Amino acid sequence: MASISQMRSSPRVASPAVAAGQERAPLASSDALVLQGVTRAFGALRAVDDVSFAVAAGQKYAVLGSNGAGKTTLFNAITGDFPPTAGRIEFFGEDITALPPHERIRKGLRRTYQSSLLFRDLSVRDNLFLAVRGVASGRFGMWRPGAGHPSRLATEDLLERVRLSHIADEPVANLAHGQQRQLEIGMALAGAPRLILFDEPAAGLSPAERRELVLLLGSLPAHMSFVIIEHDLDIALRVSQRVTVMHNGRVLRHGTPAEIESDPQVQALYMGGRH
Repeated sequence: MASISQMRSSPRVASPAVAAGQERAPLASSDALVLQGVTRAFGALRAVDDVSFAVAAGQKYAVLGSNGAGKTTLFNAITGDFPPTAGRIEFFGEDITALPPHERIRKGLRRTYQSSLLFRDLSVRDNLFLAVRGVASGRFGMWRPGAGHPSRLATEDLLERVRLSHIADEPVANLAHGQQRQLEIGMALAGAPRLILFDEPAAGLSPAERRELVLLLGSLPAHMSFVIIEHDLDIALRVSQRVTVMHNGRVLRHGTPAEIESDPQVQALYMGGRH
C-alpha cells in the first residue's frame, strides 16, 4: 500500500516542514480510512481536488477549513452520496470507492449531517430504536421486539452513553438544539460503527452545550475512529489527534493540533493571524 509521502497534495501550498517532517510511516491494513487523490468535480468546478490523507484505526481526526473549502463535499465522497470522480477510498484496507452508501454503512461507516435528520414527532428512545433496527439483521421483521430483545437493550445502552436517559420519552420536537445533536451522535453510534464522520456537530450550540459535546466526543471508545469537520477550532483541536486543513478544495496542511494552531499560514487564513 502506498505511503502518505507518495500521496499527492497541492504543490502550491505544501510547506517544507510538512514535506520534511510530517509524513507517516507506510500505511498498514489497520488504517481505518485512506484517501488517495480523491477528487469530486461538478462540471468544470473541482469542489474537492486531489485530497490525500489517512486515518489510523482508533484515531480522532479533524478536517478544518472556511466555508467553501470542500469539507462537506469530501464527506459526501467518503460516504458515497457524491462518489469521487477521481481517486481511491479505502476503508480498513478495502477499496470502497464505487460502493453505494448502504454498503458502506454495513461495513461500519456512519455519518451525521449539518442539518438534523430526526423524527421530530417520535420520542428520543424511538429515534434511537429505529437507528438500532436500521443496521440490525432482521430489520424488516414485522414483529415488534420485546423488552429483552437485543435491539431494545442496545437502545437503552445508547441512551446512557449520550446522556439522554432522563428525557428518553420526550418528543424530539421538545428538545433543545444541543440535545438533538447528542441524539444524532447516539443514532450514529448504533450498530457498533468503526468510523463516524461528524459534520459540524457544534453548529448552533451554546457554550454549555459545546462543553457537553466535547465530553461526549471524548467518551467515545478508544478503538472507534472519527473524522470531524468543524468551524469551532477550539472544539476541533481539543478532540482530535491529527488535523488536515483544506483551502479551495485542496489540502493546505497536515499536522498535529499544536502544529496546526501555530502554523502562520493557517493563522492568517482561518484565525485572523492569531488564536
